[in-house]
Amino acid sequence: MAVEVENMVDLADLSKEDLLALVDLALAYQDGQAVPTLKRAVSVANLFFENSTRTVTSFQMAEQRLGLQRFDVNVNGSSVKKGESLADTVKTVQAIGMDLAVIRHTQTGWYKDLVQDDRIQLSMVNAGDGAGVHPSQTLLDLMTIKKAFGHFQGIRVAIVGDLSHSRVAKSDAKIFKELGMELTFAGPKAWWSEDLAAYGSFKMVDELLPEVDVFMCLRVQLERMQAAGVATYTASDYHEAYGLTKERAKHLKDSAIIMHPAPVNRGVEIDSDLVESEHSRIFAQMQNGVYARMAILSRILEKRGLVEKKS
Repeated sequence: MAVEVENMVDLADLSKEDLLALVDLALAYQDGQAVPTLKRAVSVANLFFENSTRTVTSFQMAEQRLGLQRFDVNVNGSSVKKGESLADTVKTVQAIGMDLAVIRHTQTGWYKDLVQDDRIQLSMVNAGDGAGVHPSQTLLDLMTIKKAFGHFQGIRVAIVGDLSHSRVAKSDAKIFKELGMELTFAGPKAWWSEDLAAYGSFKMVDELLPEVDVFMCLRVQLERMQAAGVATYTASDYHEAYGLTKERAKHLKDSAIIMHPAPVNRGVEIDSDLVESEHSRIFAQMQNGVYARMAILSRILEKRGLVEKKS
């Protein structure tokens, strides 16, 4: 019997109903809902071609909690170093017996050709593609906002920082807008991305502070910048001009929350004292990430017919 291939490469591929159901499933897991029973042993390969702490470990934890057989592939010691393509690497782990592959790659849109390849029958999960999208991060961000406010409609979100290089900004903006949130953006004008113009306006950071319910800081991604941009950047200047300082934080609403996809550069995007303040949800986001990734993997397992039906 042919297996239905279910991938999770971009949340924008889901209907609004399916997206909200995924948020609810993640929250249910966090509240103690039992994981599904697997029909057989299920194997997953983690292929991280880009450095990661939160995403890789939370996927590993999610896989463990779901009872999956986990294989963490050391890509630095793999045949990729001998010139093997990503497509052939995926086909290799499929041939060895993997049902799923969780992939983070520096190439934006790495999955676009692979999902069209009928020879690839395992399910692929996008754990971040270059400056593209980051589906599981967006899902955990939705969880964080839902837990704080109980809904999405009309929530005002500011996304501040390195907008041109951030897959989180692009990934979140489209989905947030679809769910009824109102977005504004801030940061260095040179780092503004016109791709975001469809989702909200660009403002000065001090102008938007009193308006927002969510202040989301973005990491400055020097590794993705051209040499000229790196040469003119200093952490102290950035913090003073665009960072969430303690003085700026005083202008936020009492009910506002602070978010950051991490890793956090303390004293750059955000004052160190604010990282674990009462308004901060930064470490809560990380905790939510385990349940978000459990929900994503569960959806794939169900679509593939690998879980027992509820009686």
